[in-house]
This record gives sequence, structure tokens and C-alpha cells, in this order.
Amino acid sequence: MTKQADEALVRLVMAGGALAPRRALLQGAGSAEAALALGVAGWRAHGCTPEQCAALERPDAQRSKAALHWLQDDHHHLLAVTDPAFPPLLPEVPNPPLALFVAGDPGLAWRPAVAVVGSRSPTPAGRALAARFAGSFAEAGLAVASGLAAGIDAAAHLAVLDAGGSTVAVIGTGPDRAYPDHHAPLQARIGAEGAVLSEYLPGTAARPGHFPARNRLVAGLALATVVIEAAHRSGALITARLAAEAGREVCAVPGSVLNPRAAGCHRLIREGAALVERPEDVLELLAPALRQHLPALQSRLATPTEQAVPADLPARWVGDPDYQRLWRALDLDPISMDSLITRCGLTAPQVSSMLLAMELAGIVVCVHGRYCRTP
Repeated sequence: MTKQADEALVRLVMAGGALAPRRALLQGAGSAEAALALGVAGWRAHGCTPEQCAALERPDAQRSKAALHWLQDDHHHLLAVTDPAFPPLLPEVPNPPLALFVAGDPGLAWRPAVAVVGSRSPTPAGRALAARFAGSFAEAGLAVASGLAAGIDAAAHLAVLDAGGSTVAVIGTGPDRAYPDHHAPLQARIGAEGAVLSEYLPGTAARPGHFPARNRLVAGLALATVVIEAAHRSGALITARLAAEAGREVCAVPGSVLNPRAAGCHRLIREGAALVERPEDVLELLAPALRQHLPALQSRLATPTEQAVPADLPARWVGDPDYQRLWRALDLDPISMDSLITRCGLTAPQVSSMLLAMELAGIVVCVHGRYCRTP
């Protein structure tokens, strides 16, 4: 975006109030600059309140300057909901954001993702489960989204970073603020190796209402939300409800009936969430949705599908005997799933989830329901 476009979009964000009229104004005009050029009559015609019109006419110069200063960094971005680079799944959530401030790689928000959320004060076992699930999703080529809260969120983000995967943190403050404060180093690392997203202006402090709003974006970015340890009254349950409302998969990891932090997960399961015990359970559940989204995502991310240099098995799978067996069973001639199962001796669920991971890695393609190495 040009500096003028950034300035205009920042003015729209600063106007505050309900998102719907400002979003309608932006989408109707086609750009933030064109939206501002409509003037008061045009703003009112799109539903802006007198307070919003006044803010658009007389923007806060100091806040605008601070936001534009933050955007001067080459790794900082501002994406309007009308921008082609805007995450494609977010417009489907209730009350989509007008714009996103992004620290890091905005392209990561396009990757197929799983949200991992849960208690802010998990048990050691819960923290280990979050790391195991998130690390497995990263190994399968999926991004992991979460809210950078203490506990399960932080464990998931760290596990993905340590595995060299892609993680997206959605925060309830401005992109230059960390909450809790001690997460500042983790937030900086995610900004450097992943992406940090916020719909709030730089300089915005943490406010209670921001975190439930943040949860709708976590749920909206992901094809599935996995809840690991959540009490009856937990923000993770809000994320799960929002994911279900957006038509996404909701998964819950069960725990001990003696663990109050598992009560929310058990409630979700009673209400219809998928009970999952292993990361592979989630991958199997997501396989149809991932294959539906894969062509568009690969095109956007410039991941080769049918015209790639012959690939070797990625290093992360070289030491895995199951992946080695499946890789040896594949060649350049398409083969059915049943034949692959017979060749490699693995189970159908194992082969299905492993093939999906290989497709996401760009080393396997599916041709009319038959699989082969990427030619």
C-alpha cells in the first residue's frame, strides 16, 4: 500500500464505533481513499454515526502519526478487508474486522490452519499435550493459530516455533503491545518467524472486551479449533462456540473427571464436539476440508502441485519409518489408496493423514482420487 492509502485506512480504523458501517463504506467505495472522498453525506449513507463522521473529519493526529510510524517497518503491514492479501477465511466470521495490522509474514494467515486453545493455567500434562498437538500439526504442514495467552496458547506457539513451523498469533492489544507483559519476547519471536495479527491500532492497551473479540479471529483463521484443558467458564469455550458458528470443526481433548480444567472439554464433547486423543484424529477429520481448500491455497502460496522439480522426502520425515514405507510405495504413476495400504502395510487412517501432509508439503499430488509423487 502507498503511504496515502495507509493514512486513509488508519483514519477509518481510528473512527471507532461499530465495524459494519465502516466496512460497508470501505467495500462500497472500493478503497479507503475513495471512501474518505465521499464526505459526510456518503459516510452517513453507509450507516456511519455522527460520532464516526466527526472522527473521520477530524482524525486524532497523534494516534495517526504513531500508527503510520509503526507501519514504516518493512515487516509491518496493514491489510484492509478488501485487500486481495486479506486472510480469505476471515470474511466468513461474524462481524469481520475492517483491517488487520500484521507484524511478520501476512501470507501465513493464508495457510490452512488449526487453532489450539485452552486454559491459561494448565496442568503440566495439558501443556505437554498442547506442545505435542501443535508440533504435529506443524510437521504435517499446517499453520497453528492461537491467542498468545498464558498457558495452552503459549505452549502451542512455542512448540511450532521450535519445530520450524508456521504460527499465527492473534492478540487483543495493538500490534506493538504484549499481554501479558512477560510474553513480549515470545510475541517478538512470532513476529520475526511467523505472524502477529491485531485489529487494534498501535498503542492500544489490553481491555477486557478485546479478548472475546480476538477469539472470533482465532476461530475464523482456522479450519478446526482444538481445545485442550478448559474450565466451565473459559475463553477457549468462546473460541469453540465461534468456530462452530462459522461452520468450522470443533475438537476437544478429554481429561480426567477429577481435573476441573477438563470440565469445559467434556461439556463440548457432550454438545457435539469431536473427541480427539491424537493429532492424527484431527488430521483425519480435516482431510476433506483441506483437500477442498488445497488447490486455491497452493496457488496463492505458489506451492507447486503438478509442475515441480522431483522431490525427496523432507528431512523431518527421513527418520520416520512409516513415512519412509509410504514414500517407497509411491511412484510417478497414480495409485489408489487401497493399493498403497496393501503396499506399505499401514492402516487406512495412517495413510490418509500422511498423504495429506505430503500433499501440503508439495511432494505428492492426488489425481482423480489416486496418488503419486509430484512429477
